[in-house]
Formats: sequence, structure tokens, C-alpha cells
Amino acid sequence: MAWKLIPLLLLLAWTASTSSARDRTDLLNVCMDAKHHKAKPGPEDKLHDQCSPWKKNACCSVNTSRELHKDTSLLYNFNWDHCGKMEPACKRHFIQDTCLYECSPNLGPWIQQVDQSWRKERFLDVPLCKEDCESWWEACRTSYTCKSNWHKGWDWTSGSNKCPAEATCRTFESYFPTPAALCEELWSHSYKVSNYRRGSGRCIQMWFDPAQGNPNEEVARFYALAMTAGAMSHGMGPLLLSLALMPQLWLLG
Repeated sequence: MAWKLIPLLLLLAWTASTSSARDRTDLLNVCMDAKHHKAKPGPEDKLHDQCSPWKKNACCSVNTSRELHKDTSLLYNFNWDHCGKMEPACKRHFIQDTCLYECSPNLGPWIQQVDQSWRKERFLDVPLCKEDCESWWEACRTSYTCKSNWHKGWDWTSGSNKCPAEATCRTFESYFPTPAALCEELWSHSYKVSNYRRGSGRCIQMWFDPAQGNPNEEVARFYALAMTAGAMSHGMGPLLLSLALMPQLWLLG
């Protein structure tokens, strides 16, 4: 009889809902599968200068943290000064951005798989705190660049990035007229500017005082929980469908 199928339908629906959630279990305290990242986060007591806030739990090594502070680092052979000397205040923000990228174990909710020769994963649409983006733009608006997307389109024939022949060096403000344009377009939407502010627990801070703990841990937990809840809700679809079919099955029986 049809009523005998009810336990099976419930089991199938439960399996669908839990499997969706299980796909989200690796969102916290994880490192990306990328060129210089460690396999797992852990203590790095001697992280260099601007990367030191992550020393208690980091995805970067000491050598990586030292190398990324150089003007043209061996990590990616990327030259910040491709349109003349970048202002020191601007460069500090780029170094901090790189520290966050290389060292943070709190970006799991935004990690996406990619098919690139130098990495298998990237982060996408990380909700960057409003002030962090605004201060980055303010510090860099008078420095010079020749491109609005730094992920692609460079001339690498010399071994490091140079402006393509058709590109013109202009101020950052010319290429990035707003803070959001800079933070979102620069690295192909790695960041999405948040309306939330620092300390809200809802946006990732590029800068923080390690003596007060890492605020990004709370942010990652919040978004991981939201994603898991969303996956479970989506997975309940089969259960609801099964329940809706029960009266018809009962009649058929």
C-alpha cells in the first residue's frame, strides 16, 4: 500500500537536506588551495610587519609574509610601481590586502573553485567593511595606474607586470571614480563593499588590532551559519514535495 512508502520518502528527503548542508562543513578555519597558502592554518609567531595580526592562526608562512612586503615580490612578480612610485600610504593598503589574501583563515564562506594555472581556488564577493574600502581609495586616489582590473591584461614579457602598450597611466581616481569601483573591480570582484561598518560582526576587516582578537572569526561564523541554513532550507524541498504527495498516494493505495 502507498502508506508503506512514507518512511522511504521521509528518508530520501532527510538525506537530500543533510547532504546539502554537509557540502558547507569546510567554511570555517580553512586555507584556500592557492599558490602560496598553507594546507591548514596554524600559529606563525614571526609573521612580518603588517601580516603580524594573523600570527596566532595563519594560512601564510613567515617567508610569504616577508616577501609580500617588497615592491616587486617574488610571490607573483607583481610591481606596484608600474606607473611610477606608488604613494607609501597607498602601498600600505595593498600590502594589507595581500596579507588578508595570503594569511586569513576566515574567508571560507566566499571561497570558489577556479581553473587557473596558479591556483585552484579564489575568494569572491567578500563583504569588505565600508571604512576599509573608503580609506583604501582615499590613500590611493592620487597614485597612478594604467588598468582597472589587475587580474588580467598585463604585459608579462619582461617577467613582471608592465602596462599594455595601449594603456595610459592616470590617477587611481580616473580608473576608480568611487571606493566601490576600486575595491570591487580591482581583483575581479574578490570584494564586495559592505554597508556594514567595522565592529559590526557582518563585514570582513582588512585592518584589526590582534590584542582585541580577530573580528573576522565572528564574521565567518555568521555567514557560514547563514549559508548552512540556506542549504538546509533548499534541501527541505524534497520533504515538502513528499508530504504534498502523501494524500494522493494514500488514495491510490
